[in-house]
Amino acid sequence: MTENAISNPSQPLVVPRAEHGISRKDISPNALRVLYRLRDGGFNGYLVGGAVRDLLIGGHPKDFDVATDATPEQVKALFRNCRLIGRRFRLAHVVFGREIIEVATFRANSADDSDDRETGDDGRLLRDNVYGSIEDDAVRRDFTANALYYTVEDFSVRDYVGGYDDVRNRVLRLIGDPIERYREDPVRMLRAARLAAKLDFEIAPEAADPIPGMADLLSAAPPARLFDECLKMFLAGHAEKSFLKLEQLGLLAALFPETAKALATNRSGALRAMVVQALRNTDARIAADKPVTPAFLFAALLWPAYCRDLAVLQKQGVDPLVAQQRAADRVTLHQAQRIALPRRFSLPMQEIWLLQPRFGQRIRKRVFRLLAHPRFRAAFDFLELRASAAPEVAEDLAFWREAQNQAPEELAGRLAQKSPRREAGDEAGEEPGEDGEAASRAPRRRRRRRKPRDGGDATG
Repeated sequence: MTENAISNPSQPLVVPRAEHGISRKDISPNALRVLYRLRDGGFNGYLVGGAVRDLLIGGHPKDFDVATDATPEQVKALFRNCRLIGRRFRLAHVVFGREIIEVATFRANSADDSDDRETGDDGRLLRDNVYGSIEDDAVRRDFTANALYYTVEDFSVRDYVGGYDDVRNRVLRLIGDPIERYREDPVRMLRAARLAAKLDFEIAPEAADPIPGMADLLSAAPPARLFDECLKMFLAGHAEKSFLKLEQLGLLAALFPETAKALATNRSGALRAMVVQALRNTDARIAADKPVTPAFLFAALLWPAYCRDLAVLQKQGVDPLVAQQRAADRVTLHQAQRIALPRRFSLPMQEIWLLQPRFGQRIRKRVFRLLAHPRFRAAFDFLELRASAAPEVAEDLAFWREAQNQAPEELAGRLAQKSPRREAGDEAGEEPGEDGEAASRAPRRRRRRRKPRDGGDATG
């Protein structure tokens, strides 16, 4: 990108159809309907943002956004299937069944005293409904790669900030001063990490260098928005790369402070290996078009924090069963202050954790009860995940893998031939919590001493 590209946006680079390679057959028919209807209504409309960027590199966008000089009210007048949303950014959603085409009016960087623009004391942008030209709209977008406009007038791509070259060079570059842009919206740091991981782009040095020192600004971001950003980051097929990028940019501690602390003190590296394997498995399931659940994802991401809290409580002498529930509640509560994890995900996440010690039990009644538990399959998959980084649970994994495939009578006979094995994790000298496994196994139950009967002795 050259300085000219931003200092003189009124002279755009126009890339003709023969050079950019974007074909209408790769664009959503509904997005094309919106563009043509806007044109027929006397307005200018452009396909913009990630869809244009992805089409240029041969991708297949799922979402198609449109930018126009029509106001939201004018868009609504053109489409009966339109609804207006938003306060911070007023948008029009044109609904075609399950597909929504988002239509935004060109916006401008206005004076700070405008009634339609509101910023917080820390520089965060709270409301911005100041409309402008396409040139204004291009300059106020976050990354140059997202500021490309495709038009159905002549099927060209318009570039006002140097984004076309950045996309070809696979570089992610912020528009404007990076420090100011991150202050306006700290979530842009996460977007930079996510897009770099998703697209295999390099973040330009001037955009990457300030991030570690500004990561704490994420604590002021709405927890619900951070949850949505996490879903985009970890449930879109590039979870492992996103995690590594968060580590590289110093953002992991800003998103998952307790997990980052646990990973830093885990000398064996087993906990980190397990988290990375979980993200790798998630990517593989998405690639195979298999379902994934945020509950299992967050169970893996927060497992190091849970193990660390559990080890601390056990060293304090807290009853093991009480310590397990208390550690689960603590981790969930602390994480919710940063990321708003809904109860429909946090409760199954805790169940997955609390079922782990029960895999060490071989008592007939408890074995059959665990097999019938509605969360058994998720908990077993989590045990399998733990075994990938902690070989000491391999015996439990082998037993339960066979138990699922045995007839009840066969399994009952097998259990009758074996006495309950000694619980792992009680061996002398083993430090609970060092690799997260000793602290998470079932505690060894002490044999209760029978009380003497009235009038008799203790041996009677």
